[in-house]
Amino acid sequence: MDIDVIIPVYKPKKQFLRLLDRLNAQTLVPARIILINTGEEHFDALVAGTDFYEKYPNAEVHHIRKEEFDHGGTRRKAVRLSSAPIFVMMTQDAVPADDKLLEKLTGELVKGLEADERGSASGKKIAVAYARQLADDRCGVLETASREFNYPGEAVTKTAEDLKKLGIKTYFCSDVCAAYRRDLYDRVGGFVRKAIFNEDMIFAAGAIARGYAVRYEADARVIHSHNYSNAQQLHRNFDLGVSQSEHPEVFGNVSSEGEGGKLVGFTTKKLIKEGKVYLLPHFYSQCASKYIGYKLGKNYKRLPEKWLMKLTTNPLYFEKR
Repeated sequence: MDIDVIIPVYKPKKQFLRLLDRLNAQTLVPARIILINTGEEHFDALVAGTDFYEKYPNAEVHHIRKEEFDHGGTRRKAVRLSSAPIFVMMTQDAVPADDKLLEKLTGELVKGLEADERGSASGKKIAVAYARQLADDRCGVLETASREFNYPGEAVTKTAEDLKKLGIKTYFCSDVCAAYRRDLYDRVGGFVRKAIFNEDMIFAAGAIARGYAVRYEADARVIHSHNYSNAQQLHRNFDLGVSQSEHPEVFGNVSSEGEGGKLVGFTTKKLIKEGKVYLLPHFYSQCASKYIGYKLGKNYKRLPEKWLMKLTTNPLYFEKR
């Protein structure tokens, strides 16, 4: 069964080619790798003097201007370029951990499609499956703990019945690496047309509301992590808060703060167990930065315009309102 991989790209470096190499070395090779590149000049600089299009014949590049980019709208337009029954969304800084990423990630979706074709489908249909994210070797213990907390070693299929138990984690999904059934994606309505953040969770919530399931595929693994500063955490969580404020139909009845508290407890125990208590002050200051950014984002409508421009990672989002 053909699958396509869709990747938004911005100012790619040589490391990006490693992702393409890993994708084409998969046991399940993508039929097409659709790259939505922001800023043609940046991509031209990467591929100048190379045999890029000969080396990656299944890759195609579609250029957009910076002011056109939107986390939801750009991905929505990219999906229209694909006719595959399953497509995979990725980010340019994620790298497959092995050659079975796509096979493992799409396995349950393929089974669902085949069961539907035979007329033997039963149980909840899985609309989207997302991969496990592992911290890079260069990352510190705090980022590693975050990945361990959000991406544990056991797979799970989440439905509306899990809302009481899992709360907002029911909707958790990540387009860092996620596979979508195209037929169910269309029935749900696709990605939102305008989103500063969280287009993946908004879709997942819509899928669950329509009776479909979200799958966390722990055996499908990508290497993806960041060593963000406190300021970067604040800006990132500001945008997260904005996205939640703009979609009360998704986030109005479930709280993110409880999950944040659990992460604090999980990481604190890990630091104590590993004898790294000296990192606790830095960790708590990081948590404070996240929380302040999140609360400011949730209340962004009360803030002056100049504050928004300083707090967000995406000023163009507010300029286009």
